[in-house]
Amino acid sequence: MKPIGICESLLTRVRTKRDDNLSWESALQKNGIDYEPIDCYSCDIIRSFDDYSGIIWHYENFVNADLMEAQNLLDIAESKGLKVFPNHNTAWHFDDKIAESYYLDSLGAPIPNYWVFYELDKVIEWAKNKATYPLVAKLRRGSGSNNVKIIKSSNELIKYAKRMLTRGYSPAQSILYKTYSKAQSTHDIKTLMKRIKKIPDFLKARSFGKRMPIEKGYCYFQEFIENDGYDLKVVVVGDKCTFLSRNVRKGSFKASGGGDLNYDHSKIPLSVVESAFRTADAIKSQCMGFDFVVDNRTKNGVIIEMCYGFDFEAIYGSGGYWDRDLKWHEEPFNTTYEVVSSVFS
Repeated sequence: MKPIGICESLLTRVRTKRDDNLSWESALQKNGIDYEPIDCYSCDIIRSFDDYSGIIWHYENFVNADLMEAQNLLDIAESKGLKVFPNHNTAWHFDDKIAESYYLDSLGAPIPNYWVFYELDKVIEWAKNKATYPLVAKLRRGSGSNNVKIIKSSNELIKYAKRMLTRGYSPAQSILYKTYSKAQSTHDIKTLMKRIKKIPDFLKARSFGKRMPIEKGYCYFQEFIENDGYDLKVVVVGDKCTFLSRNVRKGSFKASGGGDLNYDHSKIPLSVVESAFRTADAIKSQCMGFDFVVDNRTKNGVIIEMCYGFDFEAIYGSGGYWDRDLKWHEEPFNTTYEVVSSVFS
């Protein structure tokens, strides 16, 4: 059998290596599958597909080359009969919150109300006569709550829309925002030292993010969902579902990107787990991380965003998973191993 080709993104090449236990190489070795590194930016990439039985390219949302090339090349590889991760169903909507909303809406998934505009006069008319505040404004691209804004009035909305429909915003993470965000969720010296060690990786990611195109020419708003001070990352791979809980930062409405994590699975209504399984099945995804908030009025889980490329190390900390019968198993959930076992074995 031909080996699996493992692609390394430009950012992966320069950042600190992931825990070997969570690496793609380790997952393939544990499954007894041969593999080789592959230069995914090579001019000969298409011709090299004939040398492999499958391709793994865990591509990045802050590397423009990845967003331009990765899914197109993976789709071509899949059309040639190779097994790939992520496949088209899993990632065609990756890092595109507008596409995610449209897709989830079409599937009948539980999502907040959302609005997309491309013309200023229509935004202004809606802002003054129909919008209910507060609203959440987001860029199509970006992660970690960067450039997510709370809009409290029509004047704020119109001001934001005028900028988005002219010069726009950079999707790159702000150093000041990231520093403030992490400081708000740092409670002890151990956590502080761990975060200091991650500063070089953040700066490398930001250097790539600064090269991303400016986001402009549209406005995307979501209904603001009141919650009980935390959100959930709920992950489905095959017949297993796991999670982490992220506490909202002091003085903010946002949790993603703060790093204040909790693994108390009693916080998650089983209806959320059922919803995650159901939605992943509808998408036919190989692996999906759903960002849920639990509406404190209805106690129902609502999907805010989704992404195949979440923090595998953070998810490993959950220490367990639910099966399809909603039974909790106290066994580590290794995302790379689960993906390789379900996709390539």
